[in-house]
Amino acid sequence: EPVELTESTFDRHVGDGDLPVVVDFWAPWCAPCRAMAPAYAEAARRIEPAARFGKLNTDEAQSVAGRYGIRSIPTLIVFKGGREVARHSGAMGADALARWVATALG
Repeated sequence: EPVELTESTFDRHVGDGDLPVVVDFWAPWCAPCRAMAPAYAEAARRIEPAARFGKLNTDEAQSVAGRYGIRSIPTLIVFKGGREVARHSGAMGADALARWVATALG
């Protein structure tokens, strides 16, 4: 299951260790974000433990969203070693999401 990230836990999770981290930048008022949540959880089940999955509520973590220039949500970012390696804006189904993450992980 994706981990709920906050301003205080984001850097620790994303910069931590060798595992890539996929982050879903979302907000509770965003209908496409809510609609994508089950697909995101399904993709996480398929790919973990090769990567960790997290969710960041942009309403509650505006400084983190600002740091990464999040303009629209949902936005997905794959981090490796704390650095952004891939970004996708817009909702995706579980299959497309799993393929996108697998490609980003190389």
